[in-house]
Amino acid sequence: MTGEPAATVVPLRDAPGGLEVLMLHRSSRGAFGGMWVFPGGRVDPEDGDPAVEGVDAVARRAAAREAMEEAALIVDPATLVPFAHWTPPPQAPRRYLTWFYLAPAGEEEIVVDGAEIQRHEWVSPAEMMRRRDLGEVELAPPTWMTLWRLAQSATVADALNAAAAQEPEMFETRVAPGMMLWEGDAGYESGDTTLPGPRRRLIVDPDAWRYEESA
Repeated sequence: MTGEPAATVVPLRDAPGGLEVLMLHRSSRGAFGGMWVFPGGRVDPEDGDPAVEGVDAVARRAAAREAMEEAALIVDPATLVPFAHWTPPPQAPRRYLTWFYLAPAGEEEIVVDGAEIQRHEWVSPAEMMRRRDLGEVELAPPTWMTLWRLAQSATVADALNAAAAQEPEMFETRVAPGMMLWEGDAGYESGDTTLPGPRRRLIVDPDAWRYEESA
């Protein structure tokens, strides 16, 4: 699968209202312009050689480096918990093959550059999804799906334990009218979304996104 390797870290913390994630608001320029995202970016040569060290080791370094560059957040690559891997659809203008990792956040102050990253916020997954449905924020499907999964966990420990107990979820996206499909969905191979059977799809209704998953 062709594309640029990339890595993202999803910082987590416990708050009085429950689990929160760190989100960054990108400027209108460049990839994911204007969207709210997690710290992350493409793998650079300084992160290592995947052919020599393995993809996971290099992706972990890239995720930690991006957390420092974009948010002044110190992350130990060895403590990152693999969460998911995303492959964009073939028609995507730029294809970032991205590993997502979870990380408990420390107490350091979050600092953004005010240029590439405009703002930051600690927020509950459910609240950020609610804002998207209200049209207040823009999210990419991988970001929304990450928030949806994390909304099932009450605490950081719950989220980390759940991720560590299973293999990272793999998403190789195919686009159908009004939805994103992933392997396991009855319509994934044919593109026929009316076929009966299992569901693994994101309905991207302008008013309210929703995830459907069934056996």
